[in-house]
Amino acid sequence: MTDNTAYVPPQVWHWDRGNGGQFASINRPVAGATHEQALPVGRHPLQLYSLGTPNGVKVTVMLEELLAAGHAGAEYDAWLIRINEGQQFGSGFVEVNPNSKIPALLDRSGGPGVAPVRVFESGAILMYLAEKFGGAFLPAGGPERAETLSWLFWQVGSAPFLGGGFGHFYAYAPTKQQYPIDRYAMEVKRQMDVLDRLLATRPYLAGEQYTIADMAAWPWYGALAKGQMYGAGEFLSVHEYTHVIRWADQIARRPAAQRGRKVNRTHGEPASQLHERHEASDFDTRTQDKVAP
Repeated sequence: MTDNTAYVPPQVWHWDRGNGGQFASINRPVAGATHEQALPVGRHPLQLYSLGTPNGVKVTVMLEELLAAGHAGAEYDAWLIRINEGQQFGSGFVEVNPNSKIPALLDRSGGPGVAPVRVFESGAILMYLAEKFGGAFLPAGGPERAETLSWLFWQVGSAPFLGGGFGHFYAYAPTKQQYPIDRYAMEVKRQMDVLDRLLATRPYLAGEQYTIADMAAWPWYGALAKGQMYGAGEFLSVHEYTHVIRWADQIARRPAAQRGRKVNRTHGEPASQLHERHEASDFDTRTQDKVAP
């Protein structure tokens, strides 16, 4: 259905709690904690508080790739933050990320008496981890580094049009409205064309090497290209983007990417869900198909 009712903005906007659709209970126009809730802390140097959304998957893929590359210091605990229940507004989480969005990372590797380092925003976490582990998946300099960072920040700036724009109005808004769906569908297809033209000339976003730029883009645009996002594959004719599909399949074959996509995931087949990850063996013993209900 198309809602063509004219909307005239009031002179001063006021928050209507009942006008937020399915996310009304967790969206609000102010920041800060809503309740006291300390965050759990595991035994590993890195503590991740997240959910298996595309932004969360970026970081768990990076952590699994670091471990696969032999960086033992990248061992981590991944704690599930159920955003639909408002856990991101707990006091402990807000201390780590004042913006109350997943993912958020605490680096406690400094040891006793050393204040942990907080890192929030998925792109910042990817850069922090790359630099912490000697430039892993991030070229040290030159045009390769410039390309990697350019495409990383392209993803960070572009994905809100896909998620909060197209995804919201196509899949989640209380009513279907043609104007916003058309506007964001046009932009998402333009972005996919940007990637498709790029990936016709090189295997990965920044060139010959797999980098944090690919890890950032794959959970969003790879999933879209494979028809796994918002049920919108046919609507957006994603089959047209053959080079993006090739790239998405190439990354999906990486064992670390396969593991990272399972962490903090709460949807899909039970075998694809590892609600929390505390040991490498959890992938074999703690996925939802192996956990008693």
